[in-house]
Amino acid sequence: MPKSKVKICCISSVEEAKLAIKYGASALGLVSVMPSGPGPISEELITEIVKHIPDGIASFLLTSKQDADSIIAQQRKTKANTIQLVDSVSVEVYHTLRKELPGISIVQVIHVINESSVDEAKSVAPFVDMILLDSGNPKLAVKELGGTGRKHNWNVSRKIVETIHKPVFLAGGLNSENVREAIDYVQPYGLDVCSGVRTNGKLDEDKLKRYFDVINIV
Repeated sequence: MPKSKVKICCISSVEEAKLAIKYGASALGLVSVMPSGPGPISEELITEIVKHIPDGIASFLLTSKQDADSIIAQQRKTKANTIQLVDSVSVEVYHTLRKELPGISIVQVIHVINESSVDEAKSVAPFVDMILLDSGNPKLAVKELGGTGRKHNWNVSRKIVETIHKPVFLAGGLNSENVREAIDYVQPYGLDVCSGVRTNGKLDEDKLKRYFDVINIV
């Protein structure tokens, strides 16, 4: 098993889920409707895939919803055990999710743009179980909420890891060529990859194997 927790994102079928787990994924990302980016699938398909994910593997429901009622409805339909909020929400939403979805982990995405992202991470950390750092820009006319395949400023990411007292996943342009450097420099709790292990949008077994081989190098 890998020394770092690994989330394989943009899972689009039961077969992809099984392949990711075979190589050592400890979490799978299932993308619901998004304003942009790769990998969205229907809630019906997410529900079907979740049924095939074994105990001990985290099922991350990626949602761009910002109101508690919509997020709760998605989780109750899909039965995912982790909610990944890719956009900002109010403190009241965090409180409502905690109350209405006991036992469900909450992960907040912070889009690393500049040093202000450190303050953003510090402000939301008390309300969530984990932080996930990704590339993107929610302030654009068409929100960019991850899945860009771009690397962001790891200096900022490292500062966030050192500053907050919650597990941090690192995403954004990771692949077998740079993931070892990312681990050594940022020292995240976990790694999140989508495009870096895919070819033409499909999970690539050779790329997946290389990715895990590199992670497992001491």
